[in-house]
Amino acid sequence: MSLKIVVDTDVCIGAGQCALAAPAVFDQRIEDGIVDLLQAEPPTEQHAAVEEAALLCPSGAVTLS
Repeated sequence: MSLKIVVDTDVCIGAGQCALAAPAVFDQRIEDGIVDLLQAEPPTEQHAAVEEAALLCPSGAVTLS
């Protein structure tokens, strides 16, 4: 099953929950803490962590399809 991630950097508040939950997929920009998507279509073994990251995002900046 393919999982695609979309992040809205305009909505991101830099809480960092995504980077904590799925560090292989998300990072944060050094200058402002805004989400940096490392893998838009992560491998299957990352799906559970990515789903958790999306749920933990307080601003709803991470969406999955």
